Amino acid sequence: MKKYTFAVLSVLTLLFASCTASKSASSGDDLFGTTWELEYISGPRIAFEGLYPNKKPQITFDKKETKVYGNNGCNGYSAPYTLNGKSLTFGEPGPTTMMFCEGGGEQTFLKQMEKITSYSIDKDGKLNLIQGDIPMMRFKKVAKQ
Repeated sequence: MKKYTFAVLSVLTLLFASCTASKSASSGDDLFGTTWELEYISGPRIAFEGLYPNKKPQITFDKKETKVYGNNGCNGYSAPYTLNGKSLTFGEPGPTTMMFCEGGGEQTFLKQMEKITSYSIDKDGKLNLIQGDIPMMRFKKVAKQ
């Protein structure tokens, strides 16, 4: 009887764990409910602090509207996104505010967003936006919603 009970409990535990893991891995829920702040961007030869001397870019995913919004280091922005598992792409940004800013990071940020093909959340809870298999931008959580 003990072997039978142990076997049933083992199977139920495995079943529950696999359902939970597949749901969280494919739903994209790890993107939502927080604001992410850029801490690394690939490409420019200018130091990160030089690109964003006053404000670091931020991104927030709106699940209901399927849009992202935030700040690109200077101006506010919003853009549609498409999420399918870990595959992620961004559409054309909508209207933004029109402030003049130093550093030149605004265009670097927007151009990198156009190239993103997927995302991952690493073991430290950081959001990596990826082009192909190369992480192009890394964000940290800064605010819960």
